[in-house]
Amino acid sequence: MRCTLRPSRARGTGAARKERIRATVLCVALALSLAVAATPASAQSPSPSPSPTPTPTPSPTPTPSPSPSPSPTPLPSPTPIKTEINSDISTGSTVINLGSSFLERLGNQATNGFTRGLRTNPGGGGASESAEGPRYRTWGELYGITSATGPQADYFGDKRRTAGGVAGFGARIVPGVNVGFSVDQSRTSVDVPLALQSATLDLTQLGVNASIDKGPWTWAIALVHGFGNIGSSRDTGGGFASARYGVQIDGALSELDYYWTKDQSRIVPKVGLEYVHASTGAFQEMGGLDALTVSGATMERSRLLAGAEIGHYWILDHQQILDLSAYGKFVDNFSQQFSSVLVSLGPESITVTGIGESQYGADAGASASLSITSTARLYFNYDGKFRSNLQSHQGTLGLEIRW
Repeated sequence: MRCTLRPSRARGTGAARKERIRATVLCVALALSLAVAATPASAQSPSPSPSPTPTPTPSPTPTPSPSPSPSPTPLPSPTPIKTEINSDISTGSTVINLGSSFLERLGNQATNGFTRGLRTNPGGGGASESAEGPRYRTWGELYGITSATGPQADYFGDKRRTAGGVAGFGARIVPGVNVGFSVDQSRTSVDVPLALQSATLDLTQLGVNASIDKGPWTWAIALVHGFGNIGSSRDTGGGFASARYGVQIDGALSELDYYWTKDQSRIVPKVGLEYVHASTGAFQEMGGLDALTVSGATMERSRLLAGAEIGHYWILDHQQILDLSAYGKFVDNFSQQFSSVLVSLGPESITVTGIGESQYGADAGASASLSITSTARLYFNYDGKFRSNLQSHQGTLGLEIRW
C-alpha cells in the first residue's frame, strides 16, 4: 500500500506543509499497525517447553537356570592283546626244547656207538674185547644253539640264541652197567622283533644217565631236573615294561639200541620214548604303559624217536683213533599240552595258549671224534632239528678224559 504525499497545487504553502506532516504521521501509524499485525501469535505468547519424557527403568532380565550338563560317557577299559606276551610264550617253548636237548645228549653219552665200542673193546681195532678199559671218565662241553620259530596264529615268530657249557662224570659200576651225572648251564636270548619284545633265559639243568649193555643190546635211561629265571622286556610306546619270574623243567628219556658191527663200521638202530614237563611262574610287569599281569603256565610233551646211527673209525697209529658218524631220527610228538595263560590289564582279561612243535619232524646230526691218547679224546657234534614251524642247529665241542 502506498501513501500519497504530494499536495494539491491549489493550496498554499502553509497549508501544504501541514498536510504533508499529517500524511507522514498517518503513514508511520499505518506501517506500525501492519508490522504488529504481521507478528505471529507464537511470538506474542511463547508456548512453554514440553517436559522431557522420563526414560523408563528397564526391568531386570531373568537369568535362565542352567540346564544340567550330561555326564561324560566313560571310556572303555583297555583290553590286552594276545601278541603282547609273545616273548613269554617263546621262552616257555625254549625251556621245554632245552630240556629235550639235554636229555638226548645224556642219552647219547650212554649209547653213542663209538663210546659203546670203547666200553666193550677199549683198545679198538683188533684188541681183545675182554680187556678191561678205564673205569671212570669225565667230560666237559661248550655248545651253541641257534633256532627260529615261524609265525603261527597270534604268534609273530622269534629268533633264539643259546650258549652253554656242560660238565659231567661217569663210572662203570660193574661190567656192562654204567652211570653218569652232569650239569648244564646255559643262557638264551629270545628276540621277537615284530612284537618289539625280547627275553633272556638263564637255565641250570642237573642230569643223570645209566646204561646196561647185554650182548649187542643197550638200554639207557636219562633223567633231568632244571630251574632258572626269565627276564622279559616289552616296548609299550611309552617306555619298557619288564618282568622277572622263575621256571622249572623235568624230563625222562628211555632208549633201546642194537649195536651191529662189521670190521670198523657199525650200524646202530635206535628207538626211544621221551617225556618233558615244564612250568613258568606268574608275573606282574613293571614300568611302561598298560603293564600286564600274567598267570603261570605249564607245558607237557611226549614223543617217540626212531632212527639209526652209522659210523666208521680209522686207527691212525697205536693210540690215535678217528671216528666219524651220522644219525637220523623220525620224531612223532604224539602228545603236546599247553595250559591257558590268563593275561590281565586292569579289569579286562584274555587267555593265550602256548606254542608247540609240529607233530612230525626229523632230527639229524653228525659227529667227529679223535682219540688223541688212549685215555683222552676230542669230539665235535652237530645236531639239527627240523619241524614245519621250527628249525634248530646246535654245535658242541667236547673233551673226555678216562682213567
